[in-house]
Amino acid sequence: RARKRLEQKLVSIERTKGSEILFGVAPCSLALSQSRRDLFRLFLKQGGGSRQLLMSEFVLQAMARGVPVHHVHKRELDALCRGRVHQGVCLEATPLRFKSLEEDAKPDSGDEESPNQQLIWLALEHIQDPMNLGAVLRSAYFLGVDRVVTSQRDSCPLTPIVSKASSGAVELFDVYSTDDLQSLLKAKAAEGWEVLGTVSKHEDVENVPVISCSEFQWNKPVVIVIGSEGDGLSLETQLLCHRLLTIAPGRALHPGMESLNVSVATGILLHSICSQRLRH
Repeated sequence: RARKRLEQKLVSIERTKGSEILFGVAPCSLALSQSRRDLFRLFLKQGGGSRQLLMSEFVLQAMARGVPVHHVHKRELDALCRGRVHQGVCLEATPLRFKSLEEDAKPDSGDEESPNQQLIWLALEHIQDPMNLGAVLRSAYFLGVDRVVTSQRDSCPLTPIVSKASSGAVELFDVYSTDDLQSLLKAKAAEGWEVLGTVSKHEDVENVPVISCSEFQWNKPVVIVIGSEGDGLSLETQLLCHRLLTIAPGRALHPGMESLNVSVATGILLHSICSQRLRH
């Protein structure tokens, strides 16, 4: 009932057709600075309190982009983002879309001129939780992943929740999608890339070897493939991998606690591999 009352308070604020509401300091600030979206209105909490300087900076950003600024009550911000943590800032903007691989003009594969170039792509198969997707994208951006590609089917879109969970990382770099992830993996393998899958248990899958991520040596471009929250990688995808990586636990695990959250596992795996790039 409380949420319904909040939404009723917002009758006077009509949304622009096709727009969505970003919320939170980092997503809104980066969306204002990166020019990757069309922007309609910035909503700031009235007063600002201890964040007065921050709010003034938002006003300057909005003025530079020609975005109207509206100072509203907290309850209106709560209603705009449906009660999520907005930190006093909401931004009405067009949605971000996945890019198709065909849109990319510049090839960045390990070609004849640089066969040992340390490139890393992250492929996501059926990641459905926006919080997980956002956390994965934040880690991918921080650790230097060259490209993220998601499967189109049964995958989460780039929603405002994803942007908030990524701390705005999704506002900074392109995320691609494909309707045929397995064909992409076959193509990268044919180009000389190593395709690495991920599993929770140290058991070989139909002659695909499983190794600890700490044992992996990076000497060619790689695609690391992460599976869905519940089922992990599909068997068809596992069979396309040259090797499967696992994370060694630090103790004997209780039944039902044998795996990590997908975003946490991705961060560990990416750091294990990307730290080798830093050493080189």
